[in-house]
Amino acid sequence: MKVETSRNGKVIVVTVPITLRRRGGRTMIIAPEGMAVAPRSTNDDAVLKLVVRAHHWMRQLDSGRFGSITELSEYEKHDSSYIAKILSLTLLAPDIVESILDRRQPDVLTWKELRKPFPMIWSEQRAKWGIPEPV
Repeated sequence: MKVETSRNGKVIVVTVPITLRRRGGRTMIIAPEGMAVAPRSTNDDAVLKLVVRAHHWMRQLDSGRFGSITELSEYEKHDSSYIAKILSLTLLAPDIVESILDRRQPDVLTWKELRKPFPMIWSEQRAKWGIPEPV
């Protein structure tokens, strides 16, 4: 970070080196190492909402409220293939789900990435997305 004042001393210019990164269709500003930043906007919560929805729908199926994905899709007015794709998020490793809920998941974990087939084995999920094993 660089701070300068104008010749007359009335204007202060602050220069901060930043990086722009695309995340979930949005451009995010990444601050330099060690610089405090505000928490992510709640508008960037597509994956969070989908994970919550997936677990909600799975509870409804497990409880017997809906007997099948077809019944659930008719009730929710979504295509059954969409429902099935969202339900696959219930197969994510618990520590990955926790990072999503805490809004600290890696940038690679976007809906675009998660709707692709992913491994069911938790250690393979972590390896695929470069997430360290939990301690």
